[in-house]
Amino acid sequence: MSLIIFPAIDLKAGQVVRLAEGDMDRATVYGDDPAAQAGLFAKAGASHLHVVDLDGSFAGRAVNADAVEAIVRAFDGKVQLGGGIRNPEAVDRWVSLGVDRVVIGTAALKDPDFVKAAARAFPGQIVVAVDARDGFVATDGWAETSDMPVVDLARRFEDAGVAALLFTDVGRDGLLKGCNVAATVALATATDIPVIASGGVADIQDIHRLVPHVADGIEGVITGRALYDGRLDLASALAVARRG
Repeated sequence: MSLIIFPAIDLKAGQVVRLAEGDMDRATVYGDDPAAQAGLFAKAGASHLHVVDLDGSFAGRAVNADAVEAIVRAFDGKVQLGGGIRNPEAVDRWVSLGVDRVVIGTAALKDPDFVKAAARAFPGQIVVAVDARDGFVATDGWAETSDMPVVDLARRFEDAGVAALLFTDVGRDGLLKGCNVAATVALATATDIPVIASGGVADIQDIHRLVPHVADGIEGVITGRALYDGRLDLASALAVARRG
């Protein structure tokens, strides 16, 4: 199995943006046509896409629904969606509209029974977001930091049937500091759930560093700003992942 490359489309007020450390006031706008961006990623060879409704993360409900639906229609591959998905109705709605996997973050800490029920109802389609700040779980659009260690949250869902853990080092996200490979691998080896790396991908070297750890349980990596800034060529990243 090769490393999955997930190009990221983060949505704020209908636009494609990237944040620095999850701060909504530090957003860089990269476009106003999310569906067209999804098409560009598909043309470069992407089979998976990671989409986040940033406004939804704070509102606790879908805010950029129209943009998400347009992306799903435009992208032939698999779309993974997160942001404000905190009840069964939201999960059901997105899956029925063609979203392949739903990412649940804040609710994983605050309402684990909901996440476990969703994983039973939609086998292989629920991803738990494990957002870390200094080793502890960040919630509510990363605005708050809990007192729960990341590994403890991950182990809570080991027997729940979730598809993957999405591990983000909040302190690196959007800053091009390089992926926190060590922390990601540590989480993957501490649990039997596949882990997706996120936060800080800077260039092709991050892909090279992650590829050998597929055997340790690293399923994929999400990259955003590096692609938009031209520091990482998507076709090249996909080629490295396939060779690995």
